[in-house]
This record gives sequence, structure tokens and C-alpha cells, in this order.
Amino acid sequence: MTLLIALTLFVLAVFLGMELISKVPSTLHTPLMSGSNAVSGITLIGALVSAGTDHSTLTTVLGFVAVVLATINVVGGFLVTGRMLSMFSTGRSKRS
Repeated sequence: MTLLIALTLFVLAVFLGMELISKVPSTLHTPLMSGSNAVSGITLIGALVSAGTDHSTLTTVLGFVAVVLATINVVGGFLVTGRMLSMFSTGRSKRS
């Protein structure tokens, strides 16, 4: 029964996330990436804790997958944010 509840919660979270992201205007996606980096950092910490516990092989594997995906999200967010900030830099800082 616990697996069914967890699976239902996961499906609802995916659906809600897709609905929320699709309603955000494209001009706000880049500024929101900075905020999502903070959330992904929290997710990364939770994934590390989950991967480090030795409850079962399933929790370790799912924790590892969560660590990989959260790391990709954090790194991608920093790259996008850095690229966005470089668009607003002046000519002086581009020379150095």
C-alpha cells in the first residue's frame, strides 16, 4: 500500500510541476532558474542522505539517480544564470 501511495504522489507531483512550468512566461524562465538552483541544492542534500542510508538497494539506487539528476540541474542552472549575467555585462568586463 505504501508503494501505491508513493507512486500516486510522484505522478501528481510530475503533473503539477509540468502544469506550473507551462504557465510561466518564457521571459521569466531564466530569473526563476536562480531560485530553482536553491531548491535543487536542497534536493541534492536530501538525495545524498537517501543514497547514504542503507535501508535497501532500491533506496540507494534511487538516491544515486536523484543525486545525478539534481547535480545536472544545479550545474545547468548556474551555467544558464552565468550566461544571462554575461549578457548584461559592459564592454569593460568583457575585455578582461
